[in-house]
Amino acid sequence: MLSAWIKIPYTIFVCVLVPVYWVERGPANFLWLSDVALLAMVPALWMENRFLTSMMAVGVLLPELAWNLDFFLRLIAGFDVIGLNATGYMFESHYTPLFKFFSLFHVMLPLLLLWMTYRLGYDTRAVYAQTLLVWVLLPICYLVTDPERNLNWVFGIGNPPQTGVSGSLYMVLLMLAYPLLVFIPTHFMLKAVFNGR
Repeated sequence: MLSAWIKIPYTIFVCVLVPVYWVERGPANFLWLSDVALLAMVPALWMENRFLTSMMAVGVLLPELAWNLDFFLRLIAGFDVIGLNATGYMFESHYTPLFKFFSLFHVMLPLLLLWMTYRLGYDTRAVYAQTLLVWVLLPICYLVTDPERNLNWVFGIGNPPQTGVSGSLYMVLLMLAYPLLVFIPTHFMLKAVFNGR
């Protein structure tokens, strides 16, 4: 059984984060895969749901670790070392300190995912469900969000949006890239480390 000392603070944190993000960045911001995972982990924690936890771990563990690498290297070096500018907003003055504080959930989320996967085990069905989720989510982001926001990189890797290929071809390639480059490698790593079943 997972401790209430984790469930309650996490739930309160998310309940406060949601209105802050809503005001600062609007509801579309919750379409980011990391934000989807942040929200999904509330019911996953309370229900101690191995499948939902595994699904979120497969989906965001590698991107969250990349976010942390980008953030801490930039914090230490003072400039964007990796070149993706994934964490540039954390160093820009036009975002409020409160928004930046809550954005530090990216530091906590991979730790929570790993701990819960350790405690609950890894469900190998997660890779299929996460792939289906992203195949629904990416077209939604492409059709209804601002290209300048570039949610989940549906308009190109980093900013500005790509112009090398057509938008529809890029979308197909992206829908293949997420499972092949992110989900499947994470799946095999989690399966090996946490005795997937």
